[in-house]
Amino acid sequence: MDADKLEVLLNGLLQREPRASELNFTPGCLPHAEVDGSLRPIPIGSRTEPLNGDQVARIAKGLLRDSPALLRTLEETGAADCAYETATGRRFRINVFRVKGNVAVVMRALAADLPSLKGLGLPPVVGEIAKLQQGLALVTGATGSGKSTTLAAIVDRINEHRPVHVVTLEDPVEFAHPHKKAIINQRELLLDFSNFADGLRSALRQAPKVILVGEMRDSETVEIALKAAETGHLVLSTLHTINAGQTVNRILNMFSGDARQLVRVRLAETLRFVVAQRLMPRVGQGRVAAIEVMGTSLRVRELITNGEEADRTFQAAIEDGKPQGWQSFDQHIVELFRTGQVTDETARAYCTDASSVNRAIDRVKTERGEDTSDLGELEMARPRIRR
Repeated sequence: MDADKLEVLLNGLLQREPRASELNFTPGCLPHAEVDGSLRPIPIGSRTEPLNGDQVARIAKGLLRDSPALLRTLEETGAADCAYETATGRRFRINVFRVKGNVAVVMRALAADLPSLKGLGLPPVVGEIAKLQQGLALVTGATGSGKSTTLAAIVDRINEHRPVHVVTLEDPVEFAHPHKKAIINQRELLLDFSNFADGLRSALRQAPKVILVGEMRDSETVEIALKAAETGHLVLSTLHTINAGQTVNRILNMFSGDARQLVRVRLAETLRFVVAQRLMPRVGQGRVAAIEVMGTSLRVRELITNGEEADRTFQAAIEDGKPQGWQSFDQHIVELFRTGQVTDETARAYCTDASSVNRAIDRVKTERGEDTSDLGELEMARPRIRR
């Protein structure tokens, strides 16, 4: 599909669903938009028939701009990523992937402006990451939970306050950072480097103080990231994990035998923060992020080195770290319920420990004077008196 036709198609869809956070093109379906976490179909003009494989393929090639490198990656690996900006300035992260002999496309909308930590509503302690001189800080969560947005806000905070060299390795570049106090060189996978391990290895020769790695996908990348953190660099990266404990275990499980035990020791010494994110439906409309934050302490280092036990867990360490600004998902979810941002049903659906969250919700309801019993307005049946 040529550029002009693609622009007409995308603008038409976005006019129909201006709040779309995602556009989905799949053979056999109408185009779909995700709004507030739910997909809804969008007819193209007056046409209501589904897209066929050839139509989606033309859309995909247009979004990939017929790039030989991206088309080769799609052919060899079954998926390719890039960024795309419409003529009206709307920016998207594109993933094209193979499915049953055809291709499908997911376009995730990117914010027009650089995000700020305050604007994202992140706990103040997250801002401490931007002050770190060295070590490893990770932002984790499911796809689309806002990991890249949080990292962009951290890099922008560094850019505003520190005269340092920052190198980012991204897939693709999502937010363009202007040079403020820092010099920021943003490199894109396949355009500027072949894989994260090679990009990270070369970054160590580029004299940065801060290195952002889009994702730690394999043991080689983790190994080089640990080396960078050990040698005086601040390394920022992401993993697709659901909480701090799983993040540590995912990294360790990339290694085996003696190598795993060595990585335990190195990770315990270099890990500074894990920020995990979950997006939940907000009361009214939209979504709100539940945030888990774990910093570093002697207790956390011992958990990384020796592993968790029944009465020694990362979640317990996080919840006990509240005076340092740490918080578990469950603590934040209960607070979001307390402030009326999520319903009790949402809180229970997204929490980690249902029993403790149920008790906390009941305490909040009791403070409000609400009924916490399951009986509600039911009246007890009166016993029948025999005469």
